[in-house]
Amino acid sequence: MLPSSAGLRAPRSGPGLEVRPFRALTYREHDHDHLARVSSPAYDLVTPAGREQLAEAHPHNIVRLILPRVDAADSAAGATAKLAAETLRAWERDDVLERDDQAALWLYELQPPNGVPATVGWLGAVTLPSEGSAAVLPHEDTYPRAVDDRRALLAATRTDLEPIVLAHDPEPSVVLVADALRQAPATMEVRDADGVVHRLWRATDPVVIDAVVEALSRTGAVIADGHHRFAAARANARARGCASGTDAVLALVTPMGPGGLRVQPIHRVVPALPFPTAVEAARRGFVTAEIPVDGTGPAAVVAAARSWLDDPAERGLLLTDGRRLVRLTGASADVRAAVPAGAPPAWQDLDVVLAHHGLIEHLWGRPDTVDSVLIAHGLEEAVETAVAQAGVAVLLRAPSPTDVATVARAGARMPRKSTLFVPKPRTGLVLRPLDG
Repeated sequence: MLPSSAGLRAPRSGPGLEVRPFRALTYREHDHDHLARVSSPAYDLVTPAGREQLAEAHPHNIVRLILPRVDAADSAAGATAKLAAETLRAWERDDVLERDDQAALWLYELQPPNGVPATVGWLGAVTLPSEGSAAVLPHEDTYPRAVDDRRALLAATRTDLEPIVLAHDPEPSVVLVADALRQAPATMEVRDADGVVHRLWRATDPVVIDAVVEALSRTGAVIADGHHRFAAARANARARGCASGTDAVLALVTPMGPGGLRVQPIHRVVPALPFPTAVEAARRGFVTAEIPVDGTGPAAVVAAARSWLDDPAERGLLLTDGRRLVRLTGASADVRAAVPAGAPPAWQDLDVVLAHHGLIEHLWGRPDTVDSVLIAHGLEEAVETAVAQAGVAVLLRAPSPTDVATVARAGARMPRKSTLFVPKPRTGLVLRPLDG
């Protein structure tokens, strides 16, 4: 049963989220096996090798749109975006993809394995708030080059190819609507390589849509994933004069807290940095201690690092070259002075902030660029990359969801790629053409 308006919370102060239904573009074949072969992780989680595996899995895999591959000889600006647009139009002509006749919101359940609670949210077209609005708050920095790439793709395809993810203020009535709808069979379902089951329900009932839209309008949200795509959507809207459809972005809107996302760390790798040099420089600003590793090689280092990072009693950062493991604690006054002043205390004390500003930039003298500081989404990837790049991995703990929200609401920004919210929506299940 849908909640009545009498039991809902009073409206929050200031404008909240504006969510609206849209006419989705989906694969014509909705069966599990087909969706497993044509969908993919988000573009920024796909490695070069992974991209080729996905492309080979099916000629219509969505990776051919989100990460189009042009001939090396074709270096013209916008060539990849143009190829994506041409491919998308061909798939529409050939009925690989089909457009819904009716606008809908989509209920999205992500069920991890091993009894982990499900994440439940709503896919909708979220209106891009005006500058300075608190309706949607970013918490991470972005790179202009990455924003430009995503903007070019959005402009060429005129389609939101994958959703950003927003974590909204708690709103019980949204949960009640979702629980009622989840009693019906899902419109589509697929299990990804990590064992997460993705279930989606198309919601076209005006009563359901109105209840969700009204409830979410009383909430604000923090960007959990998709800062570059959000910035690209804003840039495209400005360039198009906020033409119809460009004033919104496809978003999975999930609750902050129970029923929402979890946060995992994203690690850093500084290439071409000898480990003894890195540790010696780190000693000028931190207390260092060797962490015992039971065995030799990267696998042993990963096991030791995971044990240490999973211990809630431990604090600090870890450094490794794939052979040794060193802990950094007790940041000195000199290191803290390298952290930009004027930021809120919740931001200044974050491990990722001390790592970027105090360790990497100040003590190691490395700029925070995509070539100087590489990103790794897991321990294994971080350690293996450090070995391959003859460099040093900086292993971090994840900030809490509360830390993320506090930083965002204080108007501060974490360094790029500071948080990995999980589970991630699957790319390719639901697309949003900008024309409706």
